This record gives sequence, structure tokens and C-alpha cells, in this order.
Amino acid sequence: MEKTPQGTSVGVDDPYEFAGVCDHLTGEGQCRYAFDHYEHDPEFARERANEEYECPVVDPESDWSWADCPHFRSRNRDRECVRCGLAEKRMAHDDERPLLEEHHLSYARDGETLSHEISIYLCRWCHAKVHNSWARITDDAAPDPDAIAALEARRGREQEELGFESAAKRYGEDDR
Repeated sequence: MEKTPQGTSVGVDDPYEFAGVCDHLTGEGQCRYAFDHYEHDPEFARERANEEYECPVVDPESDWSWADCPHFRSRNRDRECVRCGLAEKRMAHDDERPLLEEHHLSYARDGETLSHEISIYLCRWCHAKVHNSWARITDDAAPDPDAIAALEARRGREQEELGFESAAKRYGEDDR
């Protein structure tokens, strides 16, 4: 199983199983990284420019995979826990700790720098279980009871904000 630099589990054997398409891929199949960040890797940018910025992974005649691309990045944007399905509930104007945390599936190996950023969202309860090395991302898991309680508490506060309260009641004046 993949490990973090500190030796804790990331919960998967192959991070690419959970990777979507590259974040740099445009809807037309072009590599936005080579166009926008040419100064970071001029050789790569020149190669892509010579091919009209076409992504070699989506080219049907290429044998490239996402793992072959030096600038691949895939960050999950779904705002729910991949493991248990708990949905995020953020409160406006509140700096309360989020229910979901970004979890990286790919780390440097043998002193290399992080080559590919592959991340998903886990609720903080599943995140702790995965990093404590006894849970996997693919486990059939239900939300932790504490996670459900935290979510419902936020929903309750949200419902209170939606309720109508007259100015007279709010400021303590008698109705006339």
C-alpha cells in the first residue's frame, strides 16, 4: 500500500485508480499546463506546442497514460467523502473546522519530489482511520456517528437562520 513520507497509509495500492482526467486538460483535449506554465518546463512546452498543445494521453494513437505525463494533476472536486459518502456542510461566515479534508494519494518515493498530485476528499473521521493504517479508501463504510452528529448540528443551525423573526421580537419591542 502507498505510504506518506511519515510512513502512514494513504489507503490505496494504486493512486491512479482514483485519478480522474488531468486538471490541466481542456475540453478540446489540449494541455493547458504547457500553454500557461511554459517557463516551468520549456522542453515539454515546446513538444506540446509542436503538437498544437494536444494532450498525448487523450490522443488515440498514443500509448501514454496519465502516469507517463510529467505534469499530471488530478484533484477530486466532489464535496463528499469518497469512503463513506458524508457530504460537506459549510456555514457562511463561520470558520468552523470543515467536515471534509483533502487527502493526497500520491507522495514522493526514494527522495524524489512529489511528481503527481492526486487527491480526493475524505471526512475527517475517515481521514484519521486511513492514516492510522487500518482503513482503506475502498472499504464499504458508513459515516461515523460523530460525523453524522456534526453534520446534523450544522443543518440545525442552518435551519435556524432560515426562520423568520420579526424586528420587534428580535430587538425586544412589544408588538403594537
